[in-house]
Amino acid sequence: MRDSWFVYAVEAGVKMMEKNRKSSSIQSIERAFSIIDFLDSMGEMGISEMSRHLSLERSTVHRIVSTMKNLGYLTQNPMNAKYSNSFRFFEIGNNVVKRLGLRQQCAPFLRELSEQTHEAVNLAILDGNMVIYIDKIESKSTIKVDLSVGKRFPPYCTGLGKALLAWLPDNRIDEIIGAPPFRRFTPNTLTTRKAVKEELQKVRKNGFSVDDEEYVQGLLCIAAPVRGSSGEVVAALSVALPKFTNSLEEEKIKKVSGLLVDVASRFSRSLGYSEI
Repeated sequence: MRDSWFVYAVEAGVKMMEKNRKSSSIQSIERAFSIIDFLDSMGEMGISEMSRHLSLERSTVHRIVSTMKNLGYLTQNPMNAKYSNSFRFFEIGNNVVKRLGLRQQCAPFLRELSEQTHEAVNLAILDGNMVIYIDKIESKSTIKVDLSVGKRFPPYCTGLGKALLAWLPDNRIDEIIGAPPFRRFTPNTLTTRKAVKEELQKVRKNGFSVDDEEYVQGLLCIAAPVRGSSGEVVAALSVALPKFTNSLEEEKIKKVSGLLVDVASRFSRSLGYSEI
């Protein structure tokens, strides 16, 4: 009898330990994802900053971050010891995009736009508070800019970013662009929230956006939104071209924007969007 009670007690203890381990494991997973989401919205952060903002013990954050770093999901800046999400997430996201077929469905429209304009054409999406290139076709011109697939950049100073922002609610726009003053990349960069909001009003009115040397000097970018079946902007298409003289520039913008809006509209319809 005593032996049976002993076995029962041991089995009960094992079950309780397994339950506690499972509960602890789930909690660790939840904390890991909270760190991932926090870094996605805030960028580089140190252990103490994450601990404070997420209300977690410093030792807990350090243990989880160290594990994710060892697995390749976080990187550590050797200059300031702060952590950020790694490109592993882009690789995963890129595979998701492929499976969803956005790049594949866009391919013929991107080729058409390239052939019609003879300029660099791009497809991008909003990823957290940054814009990321998911596909592009380079221009055959001699002007080349290091804006490759996977490149991330802020939305407030780019044509693609403004096309992605323009139809979002004001509070969501504020969350994404953050608090001013914004980083100035060129003399033309918009650095105040008021200037960005006024620019987005123009984008909504015109149906396309223009980046007039706001991110890269010597480069003018025109972008248009791509909508999914629900009407939500899911991506943006752009044409990047070298800066022209004023007389040629207006003519070029008018021609390219017309082609771009038409292609973006047809791509949107292929994704199930209906303007009715």
